[in-house]
Amino acid sequence: MFLSYSGKNELLSLISPDENILWQGRPNKKCFILEAIFNPLLPIAFIWGLIDFSMMFAAMNETSKEMSSLKYVLSGFFALHLMPVWIYLVGVLFSFLRYQHTHFAVTDQGVYVSGGTFTQNYERKPFTEISHVNLHRGIFDQYLGVGDVVLTGNHDGYNPRHNLYRGTSIYDISDYAKVYQLVKKLQTDIYADTMYPNDLRPSTNRGYKTKYTPEE
Repeated sequence: MFLSYSGKNELLSLISPDENILWQGRPNKKCFILEAIFNPLLPIAFIWGLIDFSMMFAAMNETSKEMSSLKYVLSGFFALHLMPVWIYLVGVLFSFLRYQHTHFAVTDQGVYVSGGTFTQNYERKPFTEISHVNLHRGIFDQYLGVGDVVLTGNHDGYNPRHNLYRGTSIYDISDYAKVYQLVKKLQTDIYADTMYPNDLRPSTNRGYKTKYTPEE
């Protein structure tokens, strides 16, 4: 059954009319924002900011005439020197905008993902290009009851975030188990049907959804 297009999710309008949308969703907002806050740049920004602000306040509290004349120069210097802190804060603030552009959809032919901050990116991963379906649950995922379904192909690179090969991710979703089972079944059926076709792929192919049994 086709799911109705809400008007807010442009990703669904890009799906071909001959595809059935089996699932659609968005990341859990709280988990999405927490992962944006507690990213690998956080300890660097914290230590960098702590040192810089301590030095800046010490310089600003200096009462000598020489330091008084240099206060404006020092303010400009520390504003530039705190660049890692500003980059981190801007990244966290823009995560709210990135969340608004993030949508997922699973059809009977592939997986669709949209994202981006100022620009919007749309990605389609056909099931014929998926070789592995993995499930990942980080600290915040487990705490908030969500998870990530990671789809990888033979030519995808390594993804250090999930300790898996880089691929397409449907992340921070509450029904991760349902989506994992759905994608795994579709990937198994369609990939097997493509790689090992029966009856030379006629219009009705008995190889699709074949139940394999051991030889007697």
